[in-house]
Amino acid sequence: MDDLDPQLLRALRAIADAGSITGAAAALGYSQPAVSQLLHRAEQRLGHALLLRGARGVTLTEAGQVLADHALHVQAALTAAQEDLDAVGGLARGRVRIAGFPSASSTLVPAVLASMAAAVPGVTTSYVEVEPPEALELVRRGEVDVALTFTYVGDDVATDAGLVTRALGRDPLALVRSGGSGRARPAGSAGPMAGSVVDLASLHGARWIGGCPRCRGHLLASCASAGFTPDIVLETDNAAAVVGLVAAGLGVALLPRLALATTVIPSGVSIDPVDDELARRVEVVVARGAERVPSVRAALEAVRAAEPLLA
Repeated sequence: MDDLDPQLLRALRAIADAGSITGAAAALGYSQPAVSQLLHRAEQRLGHALLLRGARGVTLTEAGQVLADHALHVQAALTAAQEDLDAVGGLARGRVRIAGFPSASSTLVPAVLASMAAAVPGVTTSYVEVEPPEALELVRRGEVDVALTFTYVGDDVATDAGLVTRALGRDPLALVRSGGSGRARPAGSAGPMAGSVVDLASLHGARWIGGCPRCRGHLLASCASAGFTPDIVLETDNAAAVVGLVAAGLGVALLPRLALATTVIPSGVSIDPVDDELARRVEVVVARGAERVPSVRAALEAVRAAEPLLA
């Protein structure tokens, strides 16, 4: 174990992410020769080849990949040790970085940040808004500590032994269209939607407004199950823009309840429930072992406190 050190693990993780020693050196703030020498000395000490060097650059060997996979866990453990030491010394400080998807930014995230501010005022909390695939990548690279994400039934999501995912609740979808039943919903109305469930098959001839790539994929899959291919004529992941386009009679859309909760719904726009099986699952993701870090643990507790905002 004396032959392994966090600096080596960080370098291997950076090479895995960047695909080259030069890119890894830039990410770490080291010179390229310094990283090369670090790896060369490590290979000699460990008796294992860690890199395969070729004309197109470098790739990690199986041994190198094994060590790179441990980098996030080791970093989480070191951070936990530092924060635990600070706690023993009576220091009320720490840091937690959170990422979340757009419709969580105006619903779940304010509740989480407010809870953190009240419970652990000494912890510095930051937030970045990104779609779920980017949020997961940020966790893998150690650039955020907690990610709020969502998935749909049938999503092809690769399992990652380095991440821990916990379900928070469901976010039902609704059909947004002009005219129709006229059951308009005010902003902030996050309770169960009234009215009859709309069969997507009845909208086979409609013009559709698509959202983010994952949401568009779900729309295509849902309409395919209903026996048709939707005619997607407009695309935006801005819920207010979607409602405005619908109000102008330019198409229909599926929007999640979280997005509708803080969106003003004008008169003449109907919000109607669809099959409950179309709901998306909202999840929280951290690196394995990160829950040992006090600040991350506090963030997870704040996230759990916000669960009532979901179905």
